[in-house]
Amino acid sequence: MIFSHPTGNANSRAVLEGLCKSSLLSEFRTCVATYPGNRWSKLAHTPFGREFQRREFPETARSRTRQRPSRELIRMLANRASLAFLTRHETGPFCVDAVYRDLDRTVARRIKRQPFSAVYAYEDGALESFRVAKKRGGTCLYDLPIGYWRAAQSLLATERERWPEWAATMPGFRDSEAKLARKDEELQLADQIYVASQFTRRTLEDYPGTLANAEVIPYGFPSAGPPREYVDLKSRKLKVLFVGGLSQRKGIADVFAVADALSDHVELTVVGRANVQGCPALESALKKHHWIPSLPHEQVLQTMREHDVLLFPSLFEGFGLVITEAMSQGTPVITTDRTAGPDVITHGEDGWIIPAGDTASLQSAVENLLDAPGQLATAGEHARQTAMRRPWSTYGNELAASVKQLLEATRA
Repeated sequence: MIFSHPTGNANSRAVLEGLCKSSLLSEFRTCVATYPGNRWSKLAHTPFGREFQRREFPETARSRTRQRPSRELIRMLANRASLAFLTRHETGPFCVDAVYRDLDRTVARRIKRQPFSAVYAYEDGALESFRVAKKRGGTCLYDLPIGYWRAAQSLLATERERWPEWAATMPGFRDSEAKLARKDEELQLADQIYVASQFTRRTLEDYPGTLANAEVIPYGFPSAGPPREYVDLKSRKLKVLFVGGLSQRKGIADVFAVADALSDHVELTVVGRANVQGCPALESALKKHHWIPSLPHEQVLQTMREHDVLLFPSLFEGFGLVITEAMSQGTPVITTDRTAGPDVITHGEDGWIIPAGDTASLQSAVENLLDAPGQLATAGEHARQTAMRRPWSTYGNELAASVKQLLEATRA
């Protein structure tokens, strides 16, 4: 089978490794792949070093990797040089959409002329390859990392009514009708859909038609940190952390509301970029609290270890990697039923689940910790133990096993 992902991330790397271990992979198609000693690894100490480090893939895939780097490299350069017209959403010649569609067309050309049994591709990068695969009798495996777009529009429209002063942080969907139609066709062509949370699968109920089976396989956890010490709250405030984009889609207004209401007992740190201008509510809130616009990943994990609890009251999240990152560091999480929280957290044992869009429930959960701070050490250590039981390799192995079973059933 052919596995395709333009840019690479933790979940696609785990899938790739699982497919290699299961002897399912014939080719891995991407834009830029860093392996020890190749030309991209030699750029690790340049200003682009971090970008190329993020493109590292399992060594087992090296011999089967085929790259198409030019368009993605220009996109990286354009972003660095602030040449926004080159990467403008959908219309820029080197925007993310252009990169995804270019690689998709490359995969489609490949399967037109050479034998294959299946193609595994991700949202926005699967349409052309799926069209050709269907004509040639191949199996189309689709990975949907975030919730379905129609459900997002519906749920977030309600959120803009609840927090009108934060509407600027939820600019709505910028995707054109043509792009949304492509998303729908990708889903329709899929023979199997993979999602990482029960919530993502539920959003597919808004699809106006019949879809293939959607299987939930939660992502893995980063390597668990060492056991940590939990400092008593008797002489200090509860150290609360939020990590993520500063949008009300992530529930940031709820976080600020709770921190302000409990300001005598809570100290809030916010890590994340403000991607919009002209939101007075956000600008005012950030001035009241400790705001860090950006941190390297290792420092994010360290910051998590230095806080008592992570608040992640997202309104619409395909998974929410910050949940598993915090848990891996022994930091328990309060999150919502519209994230992967219910898939990876046992409520009251290694974290807490609240209803999405319910500020009162979020505040009540924080107040519960203030009333019984001993829960933090217990839940934090349980969270770390949960992380140890499900490394990224488990996710990759489970997904590969599912793919193998599906392909064997198809051949039978």
